[in-house]
Amino acid sequence: MSAATTRSRTPDRLCAEAVDLAREAAEEAAFPGVVGEHVSAVAEGDRVVTHYFECKEPGYRGWRWAVTVARASRAKYVTLSETVLLPGTDALLAPEWVPWSERLRPGDMGPGDLLPTEADDLRLEPGFSGEDAPPPNSAVSEEMASLVEAEDAEVTAGPPASLPLVPARGSIASVAEELGMRRARVLSRYGLHGAADRWDESFGAKTPMAQAAPASCMSCGFLVPLGGSLGQAFGLCANEFGPADGRVVSLSYGCGGHSEAAVMPKPPVPSKPVIDEFLVDAMPLRPDADSGSVSVGAVSGAEDLGHS
Repeated sequence: MSAATTRSRTPDRLCAEAVDLAREAAEEAAFPGVVGEHVSAVAEGDRVVTHYFECKEPGYRGWRWAVTVARASRAKYVTLSETVLLPGTDALLAPEWVPWSERLRPGDMGPGDLLPTEADDLRLEPGFSGEDAPPPNSAVSEEMASLVEAEDAEVTAGPPASLPLVPARGSIASVAEELGMRRARVLSRYGLHGAADRWDESFGAKTPMAQAAPASCMSCGFLVPLGGSLGQAFGLCANEFGPADGRVVSLSYGCGGHSEAAVMPKPPVPSKPVIDEFLVDAMPLRPDADSGSVSVGAVSGAEDLGHS
């Protein structure tokens, strides 16, 4: 027997010598040939000792079989308490479990995947406040506002390094800027149609992602509307986990990251058919003597049907 080690007390002699009993218990719990040499015997209490054996199971490097034995007061026989596989100091352990919401990265979503949003998602807020204020000025709960401030605490506030020059008051440029016409040239109808065709081909209703989506972008809270005539058919995706984050998407496009994916009703699933083995269809037994027609006799039970 290997040299026994102790924690805070001397192991009971009979319990410490019960190595064979402990090995039999470990071999019964494990597969044959995976229980190795006896490592140590540790006193867990009065007349309670745990025997440790090496584990030769592939993939369990550094693990040990722990078998606890005990002896009643004034008893001469040792009994088995429990057997368990425990990791040692150099055991090979699985990595710490990380929730799926923290493992998910942008671009991981594929066609048919759903990404439900949490009720307190900081990226979303109510589209209306119940008051006359428009959505950009709608009221947000104090709790949500504090969470947003904490989320943006590391952002350094300050003006940009360079700002565009303001045209002189009264000049043609200032009037054009006030009317939204400061640019010398804007997109023509041909340019608008070309852009619309490109965007619809990349993120439109005919893509595999949109075909498998639970709903379209038109009802998604992550859609940022566009101004101008293109805003009637396109918007900007602001879902960082979506496949089109930062891209212009068609209002008929969609993906599994829809903001309301968690509350969308599931299609009804019909129940499976039930076969009633006790219901037997009526069958003709003998012709009716009066009318010459066939009478129908009722047979109840599969056993009666077999005798008939």
